[in-house]
Amino acid sequence: MIEVKDLVKRYGETTAVDHLTFTVEPGRITGFLGPNGAGKSTTMRLILGLDRPTSGTALIDGMPYRSLPDPLRYVGALLEAKAVHPGRTAFNHLLYLAQTQGVPKSRINEVLDLVGLSAVAKKRTKGFSLGMGQRLGIAAALLGNPRLLILDEPVNGLDPEGIVWIRNLMKQLAAEGRTVFVSSHLMNEMAVTADHVVVIGRGRLIADTAMDEFIARYAENVVLVRTPQTEKLREALNGLGATVTSQQDGALLVNKTEAAAIGELAAANGVVLHELSPQRGSLEEAFMELTREDVQFHGPAGIPTGPASGAAQGGGA
Repeated sequence: MIEVKDLVKRYGETTAVDHLTFTVEPGRITGFLGPNGAGKSTTMRLILGLDRPTSGTALIDGMPYRSLPDPLRYVGALLEAKAVHPGRTAFNHLLYLAQTQGVPKSRINEVLDLVGLSAVAKKRTKGFSLGMGQRLGIAAALLGNPRLLILDEPVNGLDPEGIVWIRNLMKQLAAEGRTVFVSSHLMNEMAVTADHVVVIGRGRLIADTAMDEFIARYAENVVLVRTPQTEKLREALNGLGATVTSQQDGALLVNKTEAAAIGELAAANGVVLHELSPQRGSLEEAFMELTREDVQFHGPAGIPTGPASGAAQGGGA
């Protein structure tokens, strides 16, 4: 379990982490979200003892990371996949880590096989693609068979097969009772991966809740309606105070009205319906709504440069 309590980190006059408190429980995947510059990477570094907090604490199973007797057996971490000597082979990179922590040499081949790198185990990492480097970083995180995983953008550079693989792996580890803490800018992927979500903005906690509750609270649900009598139905819906938006294909998106009420209204007005489908709000919509005031970097015309389309974003976390 990870326990962050009243954590503060300042760099000169800049506050990167601002009195942050949350807990990451075992047995579930906790997503860590925030706009670029929100303080996610800094928080992970503080948890892992790579930076010292200005004040507050970050504990792993009740201890600071630096006090853990066998760190790789407690925590597997991926913060920067490129942090590998380019002259070393994949096998020797993992061998170096294993020897420092008393991990059996046999475990190296196990994790290389698990991440799909057995065929390139003896190749130097300087020739690795971004995806291969990411898989090697995940192998290093899994080397000590840890009870807790901290992963920063683990799907970065992975192909679709690799994304599904790491998603299923994290779910398997959480099902075994391990603690999984993962950050990502891929909103669609986080929505189907994480059970719980911690959201920060400008270093402050702004949400700590179950994923389903987060989406239900901050994303607006709509109803997709198809009918050959579009204008007649629109008039009736306007009378109910619903917000109706036309789509390019002729369908209507209806806000502020339940599907059952739309169906009853259509029947009462003799309107034929070809489709009546409630559309669940998305994590992306919920995230953008909640963090609107916390986006630090903006593009032209005030357009946030955060994950507006679920595309991968690097750095600046």
